[in-house]
Amino acid sequence: MLGRSDDSAGRRRLVRPPRLGDLPHAIGRLLSGITRPVAVAGPVPRGGNPDAVVDCAVYANGLRRGGSAPVSYPEAARQARRRRGTFLWLGLHEPDLATMRPVAEVFGLHELLVEQAVAGGHRPGVQTLGDVTRLVLRTARYVEHDRLTATSEVVETGDVTVLVGPWFAITVRHGPVGPLWAVRKELEARPEVLRQGPWSVAYAVGSRMVDSYLDVAEHVERDLERIEEETFASERTGEFAHIYQLKREMVEFKRAVLPLAEPLTRLLESRVLPPGLRPYLEDVRGRLGRAADRVGGFDDLVNSILQARLAQVSVDQNHDMRKIAAWAAIAAVPTVIAGVFGMNFDVMPGTGATYGFYVSIAAMLLIGGGVYHRLKKSGWL
Repeated sequence: MLGRSDDSAGRRRLVRPPRLGDLPHAIGRLLSGITRPVAVAGPVPRGGNPDAVVDCAVYANGLRRGGSAPVSYPEAARQARRRRGTFLWLGLHEPDLATMRPVAEVFGLHELLVEQAVAGGHRPGVQTLGDVTRLVLRTARYVEHDRLTATSEVVETGDVTVLVGPWFAITVRHGPVGPLWAVRKELEARPEVLRQGPWSVAYAVGSRMVDSYLDVAEHVERDLERIEEETFASERTGEFAHIYQLKREMVEFKRAVLPLAEPLTRLLESRVLPPGLRPYLEDVRGRLGRAADRVGGFDDLVNSILQARLAQVSVDQNHDMRKIAAWAAIAAVPTVIAGVFGMNFDVMPGTGATYGFYVSIAAMLLIGGGVYHRLKKSGWL
């Protein structure tokens, strides 16, 4: 038996009903659709940058070869090895172990360097394995906020690992803080520094990190000034949890700034650093010293503000206790008088007096007023 149906153009066409022999296949397809397991979403792949490469370039005689377009690092490695006075800079962002293994094969990296670069989160330091030196720096960024609260994030940190070899420099950055594209642009505009070889990359990254420390310190100083004004204002709130939060953020900031002094000193004392870069690295160490001094001063200032606030809270509590004790003393006067005349004795002086009630009320008010005046004069009320 044939049926009729309309197609998308409005024309009628004949439709043959399903045959009886097709029913088992149709039922099978229906059951498979019902019992098919639901697909579980797996980890989302890295979109737009599956190999974690931010940029890769070859530099010769202080200039970038091949224009601004990035090149593959195997090809860049072949170019840098063949030509004297040439090196490459490979920038990576949060690579995984599978990404770093081919990089290690191309550049001959030790497996410990690969594992440490992938892990991230290390404290500032310097390490040399073979002819490759690993320099770790912490990145820092000030988080803008309208008002400091008990949960405000003030300083956001990350880390950058710089692997410096004879003909290459590899930067591995973890976290959203401290992108290095601006460092690359600034360094490419200074060919006299780029001519110093791969260590110019380590200098440029270190210089940018120290500049960011000084910038964060300037913003934190403004937060401290606002907290100081709130602490010593005539009208203040009883909350001071935001001071503890700022102190916790300062601890994180100190972990980024203070430990970097020792690695810089070791680099300046080593022979791997080109002589032409020593004055530049000395300047970086000097600016780092200023940042460390400011961070140390911030820590002392936060402790002083916190101690002052705790002292204010203690004084306010003592003042409240004096008020409570003063009113308790005033309330004790009518309590004593009413308690005396409330005793159940048949014979008691004054119980039969015509104006006894009014005299007792007057005595309560008179004595209570005298106690209030005395406490007020002594500063308890």
